[in-house]
Amino acid sequence: MIQHPKNLSIADFTYDLPEDRIAKYPLAERDASKLLIYQDGDITEDQYRQLPSHLPANSLLVFNNTKVVEARLLFQKASGGVIEIFCLEPHEQYADITTAMQQKGKVWWHCLVGGASKWKSGQLLEKNISDNIRLEAKCMDKKTGSFLIEISWSDQSMSFAELLHLAGAIPLPPYIKRAADETDKNRYQTIYAKQDGSVAAPTAGLHFTPAVLKELEQKNIPTAFVTLHVGAGTFKPVKSEQMADHEMHAEWIDVDRHFIANLKDQLDKNIIAVGTTSLRTLESLYWLGLKCMHPGYNETAPETVSISQWDPYDLQSEQLPASIALGQLLAWMEKNKLEKLITKTQILIAPGYTFRIVKGLITNFHQPQSTLLLLVAALVGNNWKKIYRHALQNNYRFLSYGDGSLLWGGDGY
Repeated sequence: MIQHPKNLSIADFTYDLPEDRIAKYPLAERDASKLLIYQDGDITEDQYRQLPSHLPANSLLVFNNTKVVEARLLFQKASGGVIEIFCLEPHEQYADITTAMQQKGKVWWHCLVGGASKWKSGQLLEKNISDNIRLEAKCMDKKTGSFLIEISWSDQSMSFAELLHLAGAIPLPPYIKRAADETDKNRYQTIYAKQDGSVAAPTAGLHFTPAVLKELEQKNIPTAFVTLHVGAGTFKPVKSEQMADHEMHAEWIDVDRHFIANLKDQLDKNIIAVGTTSLRTLESLYWLGLKCMHPGYNETAPETVSISQWDPYDLQSEQLPASIALGQLLAWMEKNKLEKLITKTQILIAPGYTFRIVKGLITNFHQPQSTLLLLVAALVGNNWKKIYRHALQNNYRFLSYGDGSLLWGGDGY
């Protein structure tokens, strides 16, 4: 029986993270980062370039191929003051992030605004980003915690994704207390990034190089790709004492039928998620399959099917083998003539969760009292403390540009 995590106290998932342990810059070589390997209570160490030697032959690695967009737009007023617009997520009028990224000439976006007090009501922010391209921003509405901004640009042939690549800056996480530089354009991006839409990198993937991927191929370890666009909510601190009062951030997932069918056929393998985003996507597919079996969903518009943070715990009495759940999801997609599943997941994976698809996780070291640390604790149980203590005592680098780990599940609470 799954115990509901609503009553978890976030204070039980903390540790002391000194400022000097937070990696401000990446290492010169991606795969030179240290790798902590945890299995059955034991910890060993190596480097990421040796990762394939630590994976059994019957493994399947699942990566997140989202691409970080240059989501920070800076406008300088005539008075000299700077206003920063941080593009969080598209307005609800767009079907999904990909659609919003393809808009030309104008787009509506939910944004954070730095220096908002300097932005007078009705004032249009303007800047020239080239000889023939002018960028404008207009505040349309103030929301709780964000602003709705209309962003427009003079080149009607240019997509919003192209506009951001030209005019924006990489949004480094708030705990990397420096401005982004030219090297971050490459290093705060996985080598396999493909789908524009994230404002934060799926950082476990930052350690992979062509050489590591080639060695996986030579060892006949297959790889597969999903898309989950990482939102700024991934850094959202848990401020409530109990998880019942914390609202999990929602993120877009984008998975095609071929991937789901392939996953269903390989459930007997050791399925390893490269990053917490890949893991949340994989586990969300199971619960989407379960929800699609409900009679009401046969008449539901496909775009309304999503996963809320408590679905895995509220649906616990309906658990089925993953093969059946994924089969139901495929049947539902076929009935609705869907080649792709594009939806939002708000899944919260915390101690009390039973993993349905994933056996192992490749991930970095996460902030204290974060939902990402809760996810790690759900996988390895109370031994998360042992893992993090070892990392701190052995000079591991923490957070996005830091070192990482290969964690095998099986140590539930």
